Amino acid sequence: MDWKLPFSPLVRRLLTGAALLALALTWVVDLVALYQPAGASAPIRWLPVFVTGPLAVLALPDTRRSPSLTARAVGVAAMSAVLTCVCLSVSGRVANWGLLETLALLFLIVRVLAGTESDRTTAWTVAALVAAVLMLPLRGRTVATLVAGQYVLTVALSLAVLIGCFLRAMEARRQRAVQDVRYAERLALARDLHDLIAHHMTGIIVQANAARTVHAIAPEKVDPALEAIARSGTETLESMRRLVRVLREDNHQALRPADLLSGLGDLVTTFSGRRTDAPAARFEAGAAARTSRFSPEVETSVYRVVQEALTNVHRHAPGERVVVRLDADPDWLHVTVTNSLAHRRTGSPAGGQSGLGLIGLRERIEALDGEFWAGAVDPAQWEVRASVPRSPADPVLGLPG
Repeated sequence: MDWKLPFSPLVRRLLTGAALLALALTWVVDLVALYQPAGASAPIRWLPVFVTGPLAVLALPDTRRSPSLTARAVGVAAMSAVLTCVCLSVSGRVANWGLLETLALLFLIVRVLAGTESDRTTAWTVAALVAAVLMLPLRGRTVATLVAGQYVLTVALSLAVLIGCFLRAMEARRQRAVQDVRYAERLALARDLHDLIAHHMTGIIVQANAARTVHAIAPEKVDPALEAIARSGTETLESMRRLVRVLREDNHQALRPADLLSGLGDLVTTFSGRRTDAPAARFEAGAAARTSRFSPEVETSVYRVVQEALTNVHRHAPGERVVVRLDADPDWLHVTVTNSLAHRRTGSPAGGQSGLGLIGLRERIEALDGEFWAGAVDPAQWEVRASVPRSPADPVLGLPG
């Protein structure tokens, strides 16, 4: 049961264990009360204990295939309200309206307040749960049950809302603290970027002046000086790109699956926007690639392959059709970038001077035990293809984030 609370893993496990114990003991109380003599019809007495109560408990944990927390909470609130209306419509009512269902509804209120991001969604979801809880005493047989139940549930609701709001405030404060740390780190990176560029540019200026000075007396020394200038410029550009990439990141983590798909989509969209007189590039992703998760280094490497391939298309085949395809199978993640070839070429697509280049990409992919290939598949089509094995630790869910 993942409560997503702003505590350490040990505290979360302790809270989860305590909640499970409380739910189990409450269900035992429901079972004991069920077999006590009562004047209600059997189906009405059994429903809160064996239907609505367990279903409300099943709505608490997050699983891979479960609906959103909001959908589960609203569904449980509606189910509870419907059962209350059924109890009101029949002559026989229950002495115990369902303590397990009540406790699960209170836990859902805490969960929604602590874990739902949208304030508006949180407000109306909690309102539905509160209404369902306040309707529970209407299932009772006497006015005394109604009055006592309303009093007890009002106090319990106040505590649940207070705890949920407290956890929500703690999470908001934690996020603000994280943003402050990231802002301070980005300022430090910006200072590093300034110092780095200033250092390299000073060296480039010195080397350029030296080359101009020795040009007349030692022409053979000009070429080595120009090579050193080019090398320093390349190192400066690469260092600047790495730091600017960090400055642009919202969290200094590797891409996750949803971010990989959206990142590739944004990359293709940006590439298409630069080609005003050419067909838009197309991005395709298979069903397995959309639903699978991969290790961070795999996802980052795939992103770099597409980035470098699109850069080469822009430089060497402007105006041609481009298709980016992402596929996955149980063992591999495959990415393919295909573009048509113009009859008049401006240069060879191999290698490249932007980013890592195709040679650098080959080394990166092969370092992950993957396969990389780039070349013409026919006289009218060029293709860049990379296949990277899934993370051996967990081929379905990837690494824990």
